[in-house]
Amino acid sequence: MDARKMLLLSALVFFSSGAAFGHGCDTVAYRVEASGGASTGRHAPLWFTANRWGLSFTDAAGGYLRAGATYSRPLRAGFWIEAAADMASGWGIGAPVVVQQAYVDMSWRRLRLSVGSKQRWGYPMDKNHRLSSGMMVEGPGARPVPQVRADIADFVPVPLTRGWLSFKGHLAYGIFTDNKWQQGFAAPGGLYTRNTLYHSKSAALRVGRADRFPLTVDIGILTAAQFGGMKMRKRADGSSVMVENMPNRLPDFFYMLMPSQESTLKNVQGNHCGSWNVSLDYHGRAWSARVYMEHYFEDHSQLTMQYGLWRDGQLGVEVTLPRNRWVKTLLWEGLSTTDQTGPILYDGVGGTFTDLQMSGCDNYYNNGQFLGWQHWGLGMGSPLMPGPAYNADGTNEFKSNRVRAHHVGVDGQPSDEWAYRLLLSHVRHWGTYREPLDRVRLQVSTYAEATYSPRKLPGWSMAMAVGIDGGDYLGASAGMMLTIKKTGICAR
Repeated sequence: MDARKMLLLSALVFFSSGAAFGHGCDTVAYRVEASGGASTGRHAPLWFTANRWGLSFTDAAGGYLRAGATYSRPLRAGFWIEAAADMASGWGIGAPVVVQQAYVDMSWRRLRLSVGSKQRWGYPMDKNHRLSSGMMVEGPGARPVPQVRADIADFVPVPLTRGWLSFKGHLAYGIFTDNKWQQGFAAPGGLYTRNTLYHSKSAALRVGRADRFPLTVDIGILTAAQFGGMKMRKRADGSSVMVENMPNRLPDFFYMLMPSQESTLKNVQGNHCGSWNVSLDYHGRAWSARVYMEHYFEDHSQLTMQYGLWRDGQLGVEVTLPRNRWVKTLLWEGLSTTDQTGPILYDGVGGTFTDLQMSGCDNYYNNGQFLGWQHWGLGMGSPLMPGPAYNADGTNEFKSNRVRAHHVGVDGQPSDEWAYRLLLSHVRHWGTYREPLDRVRLQVSTYAEATYSPRKLPGWSMAMAVGIDGGDYLGASAGMMLTIKKTGICAR
């Protein structure tokens, strides 16, 4: 690491620590972290990379130093302000210096306006952050997208329902920041996108009151889209030429909000995806349980049951056991994306059956205009379908989006100072409808992590992880990762 990087990190650490112990602050939380790992394979074990908001490495070795601070303060009349700066420097993380988070949140009661880049686990459904394989549309799989976002972050009771019906939702527009990464990654003659814009929105309802009855039901929908920007082609000398300038006028922002298809020849503008989310929660005194489903869809073909019962999506079961020393939570998730409305895409124009139309061959996470549903090479959705960063040929697409998987997670806290988690994923890959693999390939990914948080050193923690992967899709890999972290809070 050169002197400039060390100087930057030293300044960040000084800022974080100094802010935490400065005068006149209301609440300042700081974080200083160092992480690194190495493995034997071409790629790091999957769970060294997945669900870390893109601050990770896909190569055999990588690491970073990270520092940040979050300032929050209550204002008058129910207002609240929060601001954060969070940066990292290292190798194998996509850039020498990374602005991981930089945002300002202004809240009034339950309403919030967020501007900037912020790590968000997933929306509108929440999942177990430590054990789940992740979200299907957008979650912690890739680096945060800077955005302007208005939301009701937590469920708010609907008037006249006495709290038995609650609502939350959000609306956001933003821009992807991986221009340089895509240009550097693309192979000569290959395509990439620049200045792509982002949109997402969601709405969710909760039926039930956990304080009055132990069962609650959540139902929600999330949609997201890429639009605007430019499609580029990389020349042999490393320069680029624009292939297409995608629409990004003011009316195009509205088209993302209310997408429509003019005809079978003209598709909906932009690259759209989304999911239906349903969960049933049991809130017991000593233990709790949850069953949930996330049904993924591209465009409109799986938005409803137009083509029959849904076959694609994620099912999950989570059980939190009564308090004990060894096992806290058990989780299982099953994932299937092999249907994709079937292999046929037929608009009826110029064909034999002019009165028929079939919107199949959905090609999850891939798009002809915007290439891949990714940011900085990692998929925005489920990491069990590895993103373009794993491609040796420099193509910005998902090589295998037709998978069936089982995922298991277990965690516990044997003592006040020690905690652990275990992850196991078993994934079968078929490739895509357009480019199927030569045979069904298997990938198994395991992860074991132990975290030590000494009582005598408040705020300090050290996590040692071992990952072992096997299979013939990403290949075999075995490695270790060490993360040391210091956090603290100053309130006045």
